[in-house]
Amino acid sequence: MSQPAPTAPPAREPLPPGQVWGKKFVIYAAMGVQHVDPAKWRLEVAGLVNTPLVFGYEEFLSLPLKSYSKSFHCVTSWSIEKPFWEGVSIKSLADAAGVKPEATWVMFHCYDGYTAPIPVEDALMEDSIVAVRMNGRPLTAEQGFPARPFMPHLYGWKSAKWLGKIEFIPEYVDGYWEGYGYHERGDVNEEERFKGAKGQGGKHFARRAFGTA
Repeated sequence: MSQPAPTAPPAREPLPPGQVWGKKFVIYAAMGVQHVDPAKWRLEVAGLVNTPLVFGYEEFLSLPLKSYSKSFHCVTSWSIEKPFWEGVSIKSLADAAGVKPEATWVMFHCYDGYTAPIPVEDALMEDSIVAVRMNGRPLTAEQGFPARPFMPHLYGWKSAKWLGKIEFIPEYVDGYWEGYGYHERGDVNEEERFKGAKGQGGKHFARRAFGTA
């Protein structure tokens, strides 16, 4: 009896330029891993909005969640293929707050003092979320619990852990890594790693890793 032909493994999605697949997340934390009490956590939506918003953890979890499997890309060149993310659409938060037309950038503020800016048009894309769960479980402290933004088309340093405020601002301001020369936007497909020279003109600064996950 003839044997069935072996089944070919599913094709992997194309990698953005300069990236390689990794098996586990490398845990980076510029100011150390934070342990945020969900009972005390608050998320503000503030800045150039008509109605500032503040959410507690349980209230935030009660909002409609968007879910999808999309890859994570670190600027240091490793990628994790298609974790399953669940989170609240940033656009839905912006719509509820009523973002003013003079807002052109968003600044993410975190509980450890870390900040990361992105253009408002990137924040309002349909797949830009404030993630609360990954692979069916709440984020771990190492992955940014209680919440972190996730924009699949931007490098991971923009996905700021331990998020506390989404601020709509009138013009660009450096965040933590941008102050060291990293790109203002950070689009993975355009390979926008560093400021200037089409994103390729800088060098990586040393980062403290806290293991893998």
